[in-house]
Amino acid sequence: MEPRKTHARKEYEQGALDESTVDRNPIRQFSIWYDAAVAAGILEPEAMTLSTATPDGRPSARIVLLRGFDDRGFCFYTNYESRKGRELADNPYAALTFHWTALERQVRIEGRVEQTTAAESDAYFHSRPSTSRIGAWGSPQSEVIPDRDTLEQLFSRFRAEHPDDAAIPRPDHWGGFRLIPERIEFWQGRPSRLHDRLRFRRENSQGWIIERLAP
Repeated sequence: MEPRKTHARKEYEQGALDESTVDRNPIRQFSIWYDAAVAAGILEPEAMTLSTATPDGRPSARIVLLRGFDDRGFCFYTNYESRKGRELADNPYAALTFHWTALERQVRIEGRVEQTTAAESDAYFHSRPSTSRIGAWGSPQSEVIPDRDTLEQLFSRFRAEHPDDAAIPRPDHWGGFRLIPERIEFWQGRPSRLHDRLRFRRENSQGWIIERLAP
């Protein structure tokens, strides 16, 4: 296959990001930007790239959904036996990336990851549709399977075992992770590729330090 080049160019002109107006708390600043993404009608504003790595530094990335955030960190839920679950067990550091194209904004979050409490995982699991709860039982996530029929048969088997939607228990291998942020970077597209990049860096008990990065 011949090398294929892409030539799309776009000038970024929708906004600016300044130290004098940004919220000094990066979680509150994220909330402001997230609300703006929702108000703009962006499809799945909670979609984020989760990047993990093995202990020897081999990275992998996939899209997952943010399912809650507060001053403690950013939460998502998954199968603990999946590739990302195993990688986080072996190397409990990760990065999240949000890209809201219509607003010409990006947020990068890096930090340590820990499992949510069983009570938190239970609460979210039981808020999901029954089909999603059955799917958590029926899918051996990240494992090789022979064909699509195998997956559908597993789903049907677990559906038959749990006919009462209200009684579907959370699998022990399924639950939440919380990324505890150490660095959060806000990126706003600007003309001439002179983008605004403000990084919040946690400085122990001193709170957050704000630094401007060159684009």
